Amino acid sequence: MKIDLANPAWHQTLPPARTITADAPVAACAFSRDGTAVAFALGDGSVRRLPADIAATPSDASPPVHGGAVLALVADPAGDGFVSGGDDGRLLRIGADGAATELFSQKGKWIDHLAAHRATGAIAASVGKAAVVVKDGEVREFGPHQSTVADLDFSKDGSRIGCAHYGGVTVWSLGQAPNGGVPPPRRFAWRGSHVALRWSTDGKFIATGTQENDIHVWRMAQATDMRMQGYPAKVRSLSWTADARFLYTSSQPVFTAWPFSGKGPEGKPPLQFGEEGAGLLSVVAAHPTAEFVAGGYDSGELQLGDIKSKRSVVLKMADGSAITCLAWSPDGFKLAVGNDRGDLLVVDLRR
Repeated sequence: MKIDLANPAWHQTLPPARTITADAPVAACAFSRDGTAVAFALGDGSVRRLPADIAATPSDASPPVHGGAVLALVADPAGDGFVSGGDDGRLLRIGADGAATELFSQKGKWIDHLAAHRATGAIAASVGKAAVVVKDGEVREFGPHQSTVADLDFSKDGSRIGCAHYGGVTVWSLGQAPNGGVPPPRRFAWRGSHVALRWSTDGKFIATGTQENDIHVWRMAQATDMRMQGYPAKVRSLSWTADARFLYTSSQPVFTAWPFSGKGPEGKPPLQFGEEGAGLLSVVAAHPTAEFVAGGYDSGELQLGDIKSKRSVVLKMADGSAITCLAWSPDGFKLAVGNDRGDLLVVDLRR
């Protein structure tokens, strides 16, 4: 991806984009596995699918597929559609034609966090105090945990799943125990409520954001941990760079990256760069291949940062509506953005 933020042209005009306004707030967004479509999870129970090409004619709004708000959305790892979870307790696979197929349902529970592993085709969902994994038509439940599962993520190879909850993280193996049951989990304890979780892209670390305005990171091999403090708000968004050298975090007015090469960040300050935005970063998303990061603010401002040049550029001005989700296209040239007002934005960075 060839973007030079030192070029004045990047600071003079906003990139081409398409914006569609829905009638409900956006909870999540994702590009399809083949990159031809983008979808947004809406609070009215619908999943709005749009062509990724901003010059293409968008389809009409689709009817609701959930009996309440859609809370989570990921690209379908086994096709070119999407998988959604809602406060009606249903996990749905939405095909390229918009048809919805139920994968799992548990009445009275919310499905508000999803993870997908492309290589294995597995989908994980938080369901109350448990995690549910769907793969090849089989549904397996892991838990219960000591509290509601606040976030989850797959390991790099897809053989394990990490669940964040009060008191730390529980890691489950997705293999079978000798007796045919679930192998005993590994537990990584730290007091307090852990509200976000991301497994590093090299599989060596698990990071969480906590209710106590800090982040916690465990080294998987040694089961040692580290704590990084000083945030003005809860850290609800975490994103590792493709090479796992840096961990980006929300809840600061500038891009904040913790270095994980060498001995790691323990005892060191984070790398902070870019122009201070209006408000605090609410969502961060590292580029899938290059050294860029997208950051959405609680004010609605959108920035693109370059950790190599330590520069950033504004892609969208603040409009008072907090950005709630970001997603990169597989080729890294398009960025999907949603906010709590219901704006569905696709930015094209291929200049």
